[in-house]
Amino acid sequence: MASIIPLAEIDPQLVEALLDSAFGTDRHDRTAYKLRDGMDMLEGLSLAAVDQEKHELLGSIQCWPIALTDEEGRKHPMIMVGPVAVYPDFQREGIGRMMMAALLKEIHADDPLPLVMIGDPEYYGRFFDFTAEGTGGWTLPGPWEPSRLLVRSNAKNALPETGKLGPWTR
Repeated sequence: MASIIPLAEIDPQLVEALLDSAFGTDRHDRTAYKLRDGMDMLEGLSLAAVDQEKHELLGSIQCWPIALTDEEGRKHPMIMVGPVAVYPDFQREGIGRMMMAALLKEIHADDPLPLVMIGDPEYYGRFFDFTAEGTGGWTLPGPWEPSRLLVRSNAKNALPETGKLGPWTR
């Protein structure tokens, strides 16, 4: 049985090995990495799934500060979710789903920042209310499939229809 703990408690080299296993060693060239370039992960929202008995890392989920810059230059802060990684031997055991549920419990319910991710719209839409609706006019610093650019936002957070996603800098 997996337990969820803060990712900051895990040796970074173990996390890098997990990410290489899940996404390949060329993963740093992906657009998602450019979105958060130069940012530190949000430690309070970045989690690990571990097998406590075997002292084994099973998966991780990281969150990052990003922003959507609208056409007037205003920044709309967001949280980028990802990568969500599970070792291939443990995929399809509900570990990724458990990590996402734990993350969503950590998000402040009264006024959460919008969550953005690049992921499978069927999976993340079905289980976690992410959608590609409203992201069609957004641009990213690299190639992406528009149907995979997903957002989860409280109705109180009106988001611009157009803008560019990138690191959240002040």
